[in-house]
Amino acid sequence: MHGKVTGVAVGTYFKNRNESHQADIHRHTQAGIAGYGPDGIAESIVVSGGYEDDEDYGDLILYTGEGGRSADTGRQNANQELVRGNLALTRNEAEGVPVRVVRRVDSSHGRYRYDGLFHVTSSNFVMGRSGFRVWRYRLEAAESSTQATQKSLPLGSTEPERRGSFVQRVVRQTRVAFEVKRINDYRCQVCDTRLDLPGGPYAEAAHIKPLGRPHDGPDVGENILCLCPNCHVQFDSGAFAISDSHQLIYRSGTLHVVQGHSPNPEFFTYHRIMVAGLDE
Repeated sequence: MHGKVTGVAVGTYFKNRNESHQADIHRHTQAGIAGYGPDGIAESIVVSGGYEDDEDYGDLILYTGEGGRSADTGRQNANQELVRGNLALTRNEAEGVPVRVVRRVDSSHGRYRYDGLFHVTSSNFVMGRSGFRVWRYRLEAAESSTQATQKSLPLGSTEPERRGSFVQRVVRQTRVAFEVKRINDYRCQVCDTRLDLPGGPYAEAAHIKPLGRPHDGPDVGENILCLCPNCHVQFDSGAFAISDSHQLIYRSGTLHVVQGHSPNPEFFTYHRIMVAGLDE
């Protein structure tokens, strides 16, 4: 199960990994990456400091993937591979599905604490401190949490000021976006491009009527297109629009529409007027 777990609040402490397993927060008692099933997307991770290349800045985590460590010393003695949990986290990045984060802490309340949802914003295969390549993931908190913050990432100051903040974000139904991309085989509906990355195919879910204010569009399949990054940026900026009959406006071609995914013309009309600036 991805996302939040009903009845378990951010900041909940667990005495051990078994307790977090029983609460469905992190359902693996050994591995640091858990929950990847048929869809190949991870549900949760544990930040425990077990990998020497980990860096924990609270709301920002540079997280090392799994594998390649000596069972005796715990140090890297081989390159990591893009398999199992490592592959799963690249799918989280591609699909925009956040992971639950559990931290190992020193506290009278318990040894582990649930610190909420984090987005995987990048993944890189880099040289680690021991001279072996590791998969490294940048994780950013879905919502700022003063409790989760341990230290601030230095940006020109050795003693940065620390302030609490309230962040409000549109919560996207990522399963809807995932299904739209799957139905379209991750192929751009405008230029027909299909991007294949090491972690699998990549496409972006573009909302025809934007979700954010002042548009307040719905997060439903009829309001989503499967686009490549270039076409997504151009569409969001109004560089081209789409007619009710699926003809492209300001560029040549026709929107590719597959069985099982039918965009609503009402949203194309809104986009033409409010985003592309066309007169109807």
